[in-house]
Amino acid sequence: MKQKLRLGIIGVGAVVREIYQHLYFHSHYSDLLEICAVADPNEQYRNWFCDLAGVPAENRFANYQDLLTKVKLDAVQINTPDHLHCQPTVDALNAGLDVVVPKPTAATVKDAHAMIQAARKTGRFLGIDFHKREDPRIKEAEARFQSGRYGTLQTAVFYMLDKLFVVDPNHSPRFFATPDFAEKNTPVSFLTVHMADALMKIVNLIPVQVRATGYSQKLPSLRPIPVNGYDLVDTEIQFETGALAHIITGWAIPNTAQSITVQSSRMICSDGLIDLGLDTPGLREVHADGLVEINPLFRNFEKDKTVTGYGISSPGRLYQQILALRNGTLSAAAREAAFNPMTLGFYTTLVLEGAEKSLAEGAKSPAGVTHGKPVDLHQLVVAQLGAGASKDYSLG
Repeated sequence: MKQKLRLGIIGVGAVVREIYQHLYFHSHYSDLLEICAVADPNEQYRNWFCDLAGVPAENRFANYQDLLTKVKLDAVQINTPDHLHCQPTVDALNAGLDVVVPKPTAATVKDAHAMIQAARKTGRFLGIDFHKREDPRIKEAEARFQSGRYGTLQTAVFYMLDKLFVVDPNHSPRFFATPDFAEKNTPVSFLTVHMADALMKIVNLIPVQVRATGYSQKLPSLRPIPVNGYDLVDTEIQFETGALAHIITGWAIPNTAQSITVQSSRMICSDGLIDLGLDTPGLREVHADGLVEINPLFRNFEKDKTVTGYGISSPGRLYQQILALRNGTLSAAAREAAFNPMTLGFYTTLVLEGAEKSLAEGAKSPAGVTHGKPVDLHQLVVAQLGAGASKDYSLG
């Protein structure tokens, strides 16, 4: 019986530095993983990580195709930018490997569909690391809501706001690697996907329409390097039942905020409401450095240097499922659940693409506000994938 997974890592940028290196080397899941090869076009990042992991020179690659063809592997984790998730995933699945991808599944429904179809065709495992699904507060809300305790969802507001330094190229040191991060990414792709996915995981409802309003007021005013991007986006989602949700995300709150990310939500239902105090995770530190909220639920550095928390357990459990699949012990029910479009993040990508389309087709005011147009998600799927695929995803 296989005890370890021979793992290849495709992409070792900021997400590996901030999260996944702890999973690979200092978690309860590290013993499941043998990191055998790495691919990244950036030589500095590649060598930093390979030195850390002890990867030999012959297994360090500038492109992922060499990794897939030259090294014997069981699985790969694809840590590329969102719009580059699809092709490496499809190629790896077709090569007989299992795949883990950070959220979101992809930037477009066309890519997400191709990834899902490749997993179904090959029978290999595709796991998407939406780590908020493993937040115990989200899981408890899901169990209680789906038991019928709160009745029917009527409306919800979720917000997730990052400090300005996350995307400010004038801040030293820079939080992310590139000064144009907020131009290549929006609060929708980086943050809304988290909260929209968490909400849909709780209520298990399919979105049918999206409309977004974007604000470009703070980032363009930054000096000396201005940023052409959105400070804040309010994404309104309509569900199949008529329920409405507002997912408000951005990254321009002052750097004096009590936490890198300030977030919370309220869900109002026919028989009650749910408040998720996500910005009060359990530990408040008053120190000479300032007032800080510590979130040990997400990532907890324990005394023995083990790192725990749902940011680690979410991808870790995906690897447990891959190992079970490889050993023939993954149950039929677990395999069926793994292929569910909600599990695979299809509807989250649908909201993402719909919101981006809404903004792209919207009207921008002199005040820097973009009023997006409503986007029918059924029509979006038909346009991208055809009527048959729309029915496959219960959208028509």
